[in-house]
Order: sequence, then C-alpha cells, then structure tokens
Amino acid sequence: MADNLRDFMAELHGRGVTLALPVVEVKAAPMVFRRWMPGMAMVRGDWNIPVPPPDAETLTPDIALAPLVGWDGAGFRLGYGGGYFDRTLAALSPRPFTIGIGLHSARLATIFPQPHYIALDVILTEAGVQFRREGP
Repeated sequence: MADNLRDFMAELHGRGVTLALPVVEVKAAPMVFRRWMPGMAMVRGDWNIPVPPPDAETLTPDIALAPLVGWDGAGFRLGYGGGYFDRTLAALSPRPFTIGIGLHSARLATIFPQPHYIALDVILTEAGVQFRREGP
C-alpha cells in the first residue's frame, strides 16, 4: 500500500462511499470530520496537515481509521500524544466502528491505558488483523 491513502480513497469515492477526514478545529477538543472528495482544494490544518476547507460538510462517520504509533493486545492505541482520537470517540454518538492502522512491530505488552482511553474495535497491521473486540 502507498504511503498515503489518496488513491484508495479516490477509488472508494468512485464506488459511492462518502469519505471524511478528521480536523482539529479547536485545541484539546474533539475533532470534527469534514467531507473529502478527490480533487478538493485542501487547506493547511493543525501540524500543517492538509485538511478539507472549513466550508466542507461536517459528517459523523460510521467507520473511523485511527493511526497507531503503538498498540497492545487489549485494543488500546498510542497516538501522537494529543488525546484527540480518544476525546473524539468519547464525544461521538453513535460511536463509529474504529479500526487502528499501524505496524506489527509497534505492538507493546501494554500501553498502560488511562481511564479515559477507549479501546478500538479492530487493530490492523501489515500482518493482518491483530485484535478484534468481542461483543456488540
């Protein structure tokens, strides 16, 4: 797979899937998800990351992909340190099915989850599915 998901996202869009990207609009607050379409003019967001513009439609996702810096066998993730994904998942209702995407080599014995951490539904690495939450 490529270093970024643009081609895959464009293919999904071509099949009729509605896509949105997470955007930090307010520091230390839940992220919002803005609709993305191929060819859309992007703007620079937090950390200089390209994001859909402020006038893009805001959506609540059914499925969310979360980047993993580290992960453990209980389905918890380490991100980039801002707590944005946990804060966002806690605020969304209904909560989206959440898939962590990362490297198999980033597995840790535990990440020592804090009470506010939210376990993912699935963890996926280049070696396949590494964790799947049981139950509804």
